[in-house]
Amino acid sequence: MSKKGKVEEMNGELNDSQTVENPELNDENITNEATTEQEEVSVEDQLRNELAKEKDKFLRLFAEFENFKKRTSKERMDLFKTAGQEVIVSLLPVLDDFDRALKEISKSDDKEMFKGVELINNKLKETLKGKGLERIEVGEGDVFDAEVHDAITQIPAPNKKLKGKIIDVVEKGFKLGERIIRHPKVVVGN
Repeated sequence: MSKKGKVEEMNGELNDSQTVENPELNDENITNEATTEQEEVSVEDQLRNELAKEKDKFLRLFAEFENFKKRTSKERMDLFKTAGQEVIVSLLPVLDDFDRALKEISKSDDKEMFKGVELINNKLKETLKGKGLERIEVGEGDVFDAEVHDAITQIPAPNKKLKGKIIDVVEKGFKLGERIIRHPKVVVGN
């Protein structure tokens, strides 16, 4: 039998109630294809969302690292500025002793000794000033500031103008850079 005969025979066997279905045009297949496309789209959307989340994490981590670098750099600079703080603080009593010695030597008749000690004192002060040490200037009649001054006692003010103000400076104060390393000890009028 030829091919043409087989096709006619098959067509003859079909009655009117039966139809030949094209597997590509089946409703079930169309629904499956639409679902597959939606799944592909949703997978693509998920991947985009994950990528956006990872980019956000990366940017935050990068910003955090940049802040860390800036902070450590600033801390390092502050450390360099105050690296010799312990040594300088230990030399402050020596400066006090020099001031007391100069006061006593100025009372004597030996002016050459006074000049020699004064030169050494000035040289020490200039060397420490070169390292960032500054004296905190405090005088009688200045307003008392608890952030800067250290009140060791209060006495009745000799006059009303000195009430709440500094009457006497017992010990000089110093700062290293912007940081106070020894507060001036003062007497305040009450």
